[in-house]
Amino acid sequence: MSASAKLPPFDAADPLGIDDLLEPEDLAIRDTVRDWAADRVLPYVADWYERGELPGIRDLARELGALGALGMSLTGYGCAGASAVQYGLACLELEAADSGIRSLVSVQGSLAMYAIHRFGSEEQKRQWLPRMAAGEVIGCFGLTEPDHGSDPASMRTHAKRDGDDWVLSGRKMWITNGSVAGVAVVWAQTEEGIRGFVVPTDSPGFSAPEIKHKWSLRASVTSELVLDDVRLPGSAVLPEVTGLRGPLSCLSHARYGIVWGAMGAARSSFEAALDYARSREQFGRPIGGFQLTQAKLADMAVELHKGILLAHHLGRRMDAGRLRPEQVSFGKLNNVREAIEICRTARTILGANGISLEYPVMRHATNLESVLTYEGTVEMHQLVLGKALTGLDAFR
Repeated sequence: MSASAKLPPFDAADPLGIDDLLEPEDLAIRDTVRDWAADRVLPYVADWYERGELPGIRDLARELGALGALGMSLTGYGCAGASAVQYGLACLELEAADSGIRSLVSVQGSLAMYAIHRFGSEEQKRQWLPRMAAGEVIGCFGLTEPDHGSDPASMRTHAKRDGDDWVLSGRKMWITNGSVAGVAVVWAQTEEGIRGFVVPTDSPGFSAPEIKHKWSLRASVTSELVLDDVRLPGSAVLPEVTGLRGPLSCLSHARYGIVWGAMGAARSSFEAALDYARSREQFGRPIGGFQLTQAKLADMAVELHKGILLAHHLGRRMDAGRLRPEQVSFGKLNNVREAIEICRTARTILGANGISLEYPVMRHATNLESVLTYEGTVEMHQLVLGKALTGLDAFR
């Protein structure tokens, strides 16, 4: 660049110029999802959160299907075949509205649909994926149990052969979409090892009571799955995988979306704090004019945009087929942890108003407490990275 070349103006919304890394199609997808969330979620989500429900979830699912957001990075069977970066941008915009909406999309596409797409039979794919991609059928993913979260190898849910059929018994806990799902991907112990099963939720013996009294992810459907001798045909098993490799690979795909999504919650909280700091006056001037407030805003911006850069880098690696599970753990560990800190700092800038649902900050902060724990706790991701760094397994 010549000395006389004019630099672009500083953009407080994109201080590092990350948009320059995106293609026009990337930006178009991002803006489409952002506009949908602004129209269909943001005007209502504070009320949904306060009431602890997500009304119209089936309508929202069909709208998200029409956007191509369900199973977005999968190919064929009605799926959009978008890039990993494009899917990540969608996750960021959805979680900027609310973590519950991003969780709906993540569980549908990155867990339930991904499991069927990667490990299912052609019959299973044709039966379920087109309707799930359209949002006509909602899916859920049953791995976590009441007594076994971080140690899924010890799950108690089991499936036994009975002639040509399978009979499933057990319980799963903290299952997003469970009580509105038409199909559940359930993982169970068998004599052959852990297997996945595609379970229509109208099967006799299957029930999904909704979990109430949550103080996080309140605008989201969370359920228990109860399998009481659910009889399934032999064709219900996912044929292409045995063992924990199956569910863990699904989780890795979903965690990638969280790397982006957490930055959406952080961005929303940062923007609320920045707007508030510019307009809230104390001691005769906007609080954004005080050094301590500017220091908070600067630190928040640095971590926010570092996190988005990290997510973008991991997305490019996924698109190139070079993303390792340890790198996904790196992203989830850093970005969720930093997103929570951004929310907490934003709350201090808003003062007492920070706890009000008139602003998004406390809602995002409490949601992120769940995001911090699900699909791998902080400790589990630390141990994943610790093992990768040292070559020593500290899990047991």
